[in-house]
Amino acid sequence: MKIRIYAIGKIKERYLKEGIEEYLNRIKPYSQIEIVELADEPIIDNPHPSEIKKAIDTEGNRVLKLLKPNEHLIGLDLNRKELDSVSFASYLNKQFVIGGSSISFVIGGSYGLSDELKKRCNDFISLSKMTFLHQMTRLILLEQIYRAFKINRNETYHK
Repeated sequence: MKIRIYAIGKIKERYLKEGIEEYLNRIKPYSQIEIVELADEPIIDNPHPSEIKKAIDTEGNRVLKLLKPNEHLIGLDLNRKELDSVSFASYLNKQFVIGGSSISFVIGGSYGLSDELKKRCNDFISLSKMTFLHQMTRLILLEQIYRAFKINRNETYHK
């Protein structure tokens, strides 16, 4: 099994970097995993909607250029279906079947995913109706992926 996570924006905070590294190491016995970090577009304070659209389109194009034609892509989107951890574990198994043992996730920048990138996604999930820093989303997604592997293998993991 292979998992790739496309993520817009650099992680600057040391505590997030350490948490992300911890969960990458925990996942490695279960799956190959890779994070592809792409630059975010700088946006001024109080941007005009056209400036936001231009930024998310630029970020989306960076991801689209890297995708393989048959890559099974799951977008993280605040307004999509939410899954509890057990449902996510089942969902992950199904996505591996659909994706031929290889799946990818995409985490947008501060303003989300471009329309073109959304069109390219095979499915979408929401980690929560709450808004998280997009840098923090990486850590939360990795923790849930790890938890899903533990659930699917009936291995204990703290609640």
